[in-house]
Amino acid sequence: MFLKFFIYVCGMIQKNKTLIEKARELYYKYGIKSITMDDVAREMGISKKTLYQEVKNKTKLVEKVIDFEIEKRTREFKELDKNELNAIEELFEVNRQINYLLEKHNPSMHYDLRKYYPDIFKRLHESKQNRMLKSLIKNLEKGKREGLYRKEINNEIIAKMHVARVDKVMENSYVSIRDYTSGKFFSELFIYHIRGIANSKGIKFLEDNIDQLKIKE
Repeated sequence: MFLKFFIYVCGMIQKNKTLIEKARELYYKYGIKSITMDDVAREMGISKKTLYQEVKNKTKLVEKVIDFEIEKRTREFKELDKNELNAIEELFEVNRQINYLLEKHNPSMHYDLRKYYPDIFKRLHESKQNRMLKSLIKNLEKGKREGLYRKEINNEIIAKMHVARVDKVMENSYVSIRDYTSGKFFSELFIYHIRGIANSKGIKFLEDNIDQLKIKE
């Protein structure tokens, strides 16, 4: 009896995950507003009635997609700890992840989420800020231990400044959508950040490996 129940629960979790991943794929590609529940049901190959048995309404589906996104990004950042990378190499890896995300970035999804689902947008935004802040502070501590970063810098202030800098990119009228989705923009931002916090040993490591960080024209 327990085994049957366990198999049923696992099946429901897998089905729900597939639904969330499909909706996420559609939202990333076309934006949120233009994708209806009918579209999601059709893409899933199920009836609309079945879809509503899985999720109450579109708002709940968007919420589940964002929950999935938060969990996914948190898991990816935790994976960095398992790699035997120094502090600067970690920033290289973060830059690669950002460039990968920018390749799939659809500004309309960001716009739709902010305009039509402000509470969900706020939760995603705050989660992203907190994750970035904790990651940067941890990276600064590691870089100091490894003798790559300047000992005198204030970890919390530098981390907050970098988060604020990145956070304002998409709100700045001087930076176009084409700029911040090119990948080159964030590569230069990372180089700027590393040069500001690294000591002579760290600068040398950066110079020796900078081709890994720069995005080619």
